[in-house]
Amino acid sequence: MDDQNKNIILATALSFIVILTWFVLFPPPEVAEQAPTTEITTTDGTTLGVDAQIPEQVGEVAVLAPLSAEDVIADAPRLVIDSESLTGSLSLTGGRIDDLSLKGYRETLKPDADLVRLLSPIGTDSPYYALHGWVAAVGATADQVPGASTQWQIESGETLSPGSDVTLVWGNGAGLTFRKTFAVDEEFLFTVTQTVENTTGAEIALRPYGLVARHGEPDQIGFFIQHEGVVRMSDGSMEEINYDDMPDLTTEESRIEVTENGWIGFSDQYWMTALIPTPGRDFRSTAKFANDIYQIETVYPMITVAPGATASADTQFFAGAQEWEVIRSYQNDLGIDRFLDSIDWGWFFFLTKPIFAMLHWLNGLIGNMGWSIICLTFVIKALLLPLAYKSYVSMAKMRELQPEMAKLKEAAGDDREKLQKGMMSLYKENKVNPASGCLPILMQIPIFFSLYKVIFVTIELRHAPWIGWVNDLSAPDTSTLYNLFGLLPWGAPEPDSILALAFIGVMPIVLGISMWLQQKLNPAPTDATQKMIFAWMPWVFMFMLGGFASGLVLYWIANNSITFMQQYAIMRSQGFKPDLFGNITGRKKPDPE
Repeated sequence: MDDQNKNIILATALSFIVILTWFVLFPPPEVAEQAPTTEITTTDGTTLGVDAQIPEQVGEVAVLAPLSAEDVIADAPRLVIDSESLTGSLSLTGGRIDDLSLKGYRETLKPDADLVRLLSPIGTDSPYYALHGWVAAVGATADQVPGASTQWQIESGETLSPGSDVTLVWGNGAGLTFRKTFAVDEEFLFTVTQTVENTTGAEIALRPYGLVARHGEPDQIGFFIQHEGVVRMSDGSMEEINYDDMPDLTTEESRIEVTENGWIGFSDQYWMTALIPTPGRDFRSTAKFANDIYQIETVYPMITVAPGATASADTQFFAGAQEWEVIRSYQNDLGIDRFLDSIDWGWFFFLTKPIFAMLHWLNGLIGNMGWSIICLTFVIKALLLPLAYKSYVSMAKMRELQPEMAKLKEAAGDDREKLQKGMMSLYKENKVNPASGCLPILMQIPIFFSLYKVIFVTIELRHAPWIGWVNDLSAPDTSTLYNLFGLLPWGAPEPDSILALAFIGVMPIVLGISMWLQQKLNPAPTDATQKMIFAWMPWVFMFMLGGFASGLVLYWIANNSITFMQQYAIMRSQGFKPDLFGNITGRKKPDPE
C-alpha cells in the first residue's frame, strides 16, 4: 500500500469511524415518559413548593394527578405577562413566574402549532417556575416571611409588559410589609426588586433569594454533543452539571460562594432560564436535587433592617430562547460576565464561536441560512486554499508517478522493504510529499465537528428554511425514495425506523454523488482492496449522513463541490486534462528546460 493512499484512507476512515460511532451509539432519542408530579406537603396538610428548602423544612412527598396548564392557570388569581417575545401570567399565590410561552417559536412548522411553553405551574405534568423570597435570619421566623403559599395582593399595575411594571404587596400582620416589583424588557429578561419595610420596633435580619425549580425529570434530547442541565458562571469559572449528575452532588459541589460576578441557570437544547444577581455583588450559588425536583438558587448575604427602615434587593431572571445576538447584548450592555458562554459551544469553541459569528453575519446580509452555509463554505475553502493547493499539486504529481510505482511494485514482488525504499527514492527524486495529500481531509474533521455543533445547538438554525422542501436545516432531509420524493400517495417512513435509514432523501444522494466526483480526481489506488474501499466510501457516507441535519449535509455538498472545482483547476494548471467526471484525458506537459 503506497503512502499517499494509506494517508488518505487513514484520514477518511477516522472521520467515518467517528460519524459511525455517533450514529450507532447515540441515535435520536425516544420520547421519555414523564415522571409523576411531586410537591412538598407539610405535616399540617399545607401544600408548598420547593422553596420549602429555603429555609429547610421537613415534609413528605405526595404524588398528584397532573392537570392541564389551562386548568391550573384558571384556578388561581394571576397577572398577565405580555411583551414582544413572551406571553403568560404571574401567579399571585407565591408570586411565582410560572406560566410563560415564547411568541416567536412554535413546537412544529405548522402555522397553527402551539407556542413553545417554557414555564408551567405546579399541578401540571412538568412544573417549571421561578420564585423569589426571603429567608428569616434574626428577629423573624419562617412563618413571618412570604413563602410558596403566600397570597399576594396587587398594589400597582395590571399587565406586566415593557415599560409597565407591576408591584405585589403582603403584610405579615406582625410589623413587616413585603413588596415584589416585576419588570420585563422586550426580549427575555425580568427584573425582580424585593423590599421589606420594618415597623416592628426591633432590628431584623433577612437573606433575599431567588430560585428556579423543575419537578420531575425534564424532557431531554439525550445526545452527548449537547449539554443539558445546570450551567453557571462563578467569578470567571464556568461549570456544567448534567441532570443525571445532580442527585450525586455533595454539599461542597453544589454550593459556590461567588465573590463578585456570576449567574446560574438551566440550559436545554434551545431554551434557558437563569438567575442573574446584580454584577459586582457576592452571593451563594446552589444547584441541588431532592424529592424528584431539580433546583437552582441564588442567595444574597444577610441584610439588616433597622426599626422604621426599608431594605431592598434586586435580581434578574432570564427566561427564553438562547438567541446569540440577544444574549450577547445582555453580556455587553448589562455587564453579565461570560453570559454568551451559556450557549454550549463545545470543545472546539475556538472554532464554533467564529464559525457561528460568520454564519450569523452572512445570514444578516443574505437572509437565508441555507445560502449562508454555502457562502460560509466558500470562506472556509478560501482560507484553506494555500494548504489545499500544495495537497492537490502533490496529488497531481502522484498521478504522474503511478506508472512508475506500478513497475516498482511488480519488480519488488513480495519484498515490501524493497518496495518501500524504491517508493521513497521515487518521491525524493520527484520532490513529492505523500503526506501532504491528506492534510485538507484532516483539517476538515474539526471544522466538520464545529459546524455540526453550531447547527445542532444554535436556535438560529431551528426551523430555518433553505429552498423547496428543505424547510428546517436543523432536521434531516424530509424527501425520501420511499414515496418517490412525494410522487406516491403514502408518507415518508418514521424518522427512527429502519426504513428511514434505507430510503434517504435527495440531499444525501447529491452528497454521495459529489463525494464520488471529487474522489475521481484523486490518484487511483493500485491495490484491489484499497480500490474497493474507495469505491464504496461515497455511498456508505451517503447513507450514514442521511439522518444528519440538512444544514450539515448542505455544507458537505458545498464543500465537495468546491473541492472538485479547486482540484480540477489545479490539475489543469499542472498539465492534466480531467473531464467533468474526473477522468484524465491528457498527459502532463513536459517541464520547460
